[in-house]
Amino acid sequence: MKFNLSILLLTLAFTTSLCTAATGGFRTGRVELKSAGQLAFAPNGVLLIGDSGAASIVAIETGDTKKASVTPFEIKGINEKIAAMFGSAADQILIADAIVNPISKAVFLSVSRGRGPDAAALIYRVDHKGTITEVPLGNASFASVNLPDAPSAASKNSRGQSPRMESITDLAFVDGKVIVAGLSNEEFSSSLRAIPFPFSSVDKAASIEIFHGAHGRFETNAPVRTFVPFEVAGVPYILAAYTCTPLVKIPVSELKAGNKVKGVTIAELGNRNRPLDMIVYGKAGAQFILMANSSRGVMKLPTAKLESYPGITAQTEQQGVPYETIAALKGVQQLDKLDDKYAMMLIDDAGSLDLRAVLLP
Repeated sequence: MKFNLSILLLTLAFTTSLCTAATGGFRTGRVELKSAGQLAFAPNGVLLIGDSGAASIVAIETGDTKKASVTPFEIKGINEKIAAMFGSAADQILIADAIVNPISKAVFLSVSRGRGPDAAALIYRVDHKGTITEVPLGNASFASVNLPDAPSAASKNSRGQSPRMESITDLAFVDGKVIVAGLSNEEFSSSLRAIPFPFSSVDKAASIEIFHGAHGRFETNAPVRTFVPFEVAGVPYILAAYTCTPLVKIPVSELKAGNKVKGVTIAELGNRNRPLDMIVYGKAGAQFILMANSSRGVMKLPTAKLESYPGITAQTEQQGVPYETIAALKGVQQLDKLDDKYAMMLIDDAGSLDLRAVLLP
C-alpha cells in the first residue's frame, strides 16, 4: 500500500493540535500565582490551586505519585517551621488550606508569605516525618483557566472589601470536573460551576439561592464556605455550608452556565459561626460528615436519609439534620481524610499551627 508521507504528517499534526486544544494543553513554564487559596487533587497527583487574586484555577503536575500508607504523625508549629525557612516570623505567614495527596498521603499547604495584596503565594509539601519541601513553580508542568465572570479586581463591597478575593471559596474534583464555589459578578453573586478537566473551556457559573434560617430570608450573595460532593438517594449533590450555618443540598445536574439554582436547606447548625472545612467518612457501617467551624467546634453529622429532611423555609436557630460536637477536637482549622481510620488536621494551639493525624470519631 502506498501513502503520501507529507499528508500523513499533516494529519498527525492536525490531530495533535486537536488533542492539545481539547485537554487545555499542559505546558511547562513558570507558574505565576497572585494568591494561593483553596486546594484539591485531581487524578495522578495533579494539584488544583484556587488563585482568587487572578480569578483562576491552576493545575500542577506534582510528580508526587509514589503510593504510601498512613503513618500516625504530629508536626508541631508547622507555621513556625515554614516561616523559619525564609527568615520570617510565624505571624507573617498565612496557611489558607491543607489537603492530603490521596496517593502519597503527604500534606500540601497553600501559604501566603507576608500580608496584604503583595504577599507571595507558595505551595509546600509535608511528609509524615515532618520534612517540608517547597513545591517548585519556576519550571512546572501546568494548565490554567480563568473564570470569565469573577468580580473585578477593583470592586469593593459595602464593607470596603474586595469580593474578588472570594471568587474561589472552595473546590473539589468530581467525576472528571472541577467544582468551584465562590462569588461571581452577577446580580445573584453566590455561584457554583463545573469545569471539565483537563481544562478545555469554562462557562459562566450557576447562581445559587438558599434560605438562611438564622436570618429568616432567601439569600443570593452569600458564598459557599465549604462543601463536599455526596449522593443523596443515588442522586449526586453538593452539600454546601454557609456562614451562620445553613447546610444546603444542591443538585450537581443543575450546575449549568447561567442557571439560577435554588438549594434546599436541610439543616441550621447555629449562627455566629463560619464553617471552615468538611469531609465525609465511614465508620461502623455508616457515613458521617465531619465539619470544622470557627466558633462551634467540630461537628459530626449522620448522612443517613438526608432526602427525608424537609427544606427549611422559616426563621430558626437550629433545625434539621442533627449533630454532635466532638469535645476532644479543639482549634481545628483544616481537615482532610488520610484513610479509613485517620484524618489529617491543622490545629491552632495558642498560635502554633500543628499538623496531626487524628483517629476519625
